[in-house]
Amino acid sequence: MKKIEAIIKPFKIDEVKDALGEIGIQGITVTEVRGFGRQKGHTEIYRGAEYVVDFLPKIKIEVVVTDEMAPRVIAAIEQSARTGKIGDGKIFVQEIQEAVRIRTGERGVSAI
Repeated sequence: MKKIEAIIKPFKIDEVKDALGEIGIQGITVTEVRGFGRQKGHTEIYRGAEYVVDFLPKIKIEVVVTDEMAPRVIAAIEQSARTGKIGDGKIFVQEIQEAVRIRTGERGVSAI
């Protein structure tokens, strides 16, 4: 099993959710996060004063899938979240050793 985490631009969440739904993903976790990468934030002017916005709003998507499904999920996120501009985000893939469905006690792939 793999856990796929994607950090994307907030306005892309609906497109990513739809793309994942189209390939059969039934459950995802979405969190509003803030951060920066190479872009290092940006400068804004408020009431005549200039200030730096270091941490930009982003969306973090987490999904756990079978090893076989992981490449399709990665491709779906990559294609649907891409704008071609700086700050599009990142995708991280981790190995999951175990999954447990609390309600039923199911373990492994049947728990996801």
